[in-house]
Amino acid sequence: MLPATEAAKIYQTNYVRNSRAIGVLWAIFTILFAIVNVVCFVQPYWIGDGMDTPHAGYFGLFHYCIGSGSGVSRDLTCQGSFTEFSSIPSSAFKAASFFIGMSMVLVLSCIGCFAFFFFCSTATVYKICGWMQLAKLILLGCMK
Repeated sequence: MLPATEAAKIYQTNYVRNSRAIGVLWAIFTILFAIVNVVCFVQPYWIGDGMDTPHAGYFGLFHYCIGSGSGVSRDLTCQGSFTEFSSIPSSAFKAASFFIGMSMVLVLSCIGCFAFFFFCSTATVYKICGWMQLAKLILLGCMK
């Protein structure tokens, strides 16, 4: 049987090693979520037409295009911009644009807070990022 001080050192070493691995996984998953969130926010083609549809057009979160022609020469009239919030046609899409935009800002600022690992203690950075991601989850929950 190990003395209590030896056992405590072993447990401390395992705890620090496991907490670093969890922190790295958290950072990787946060970066992956940020990529998905940014693509979801800026992608103008959420739902669009195919070659067999009678009318051309597509729409995204805040940008949409309506086709005016048919056949090979399909002219698209595009409207909508996130900077012109009134150009978004539906209040549901306005709310979704706001919540996904805020989520994107929070997750990108959380990634920026990972630089605090060089200046602050690990526990402080985990708390800051955890609260930011909790706020992001609340925002996404409000969106649904």
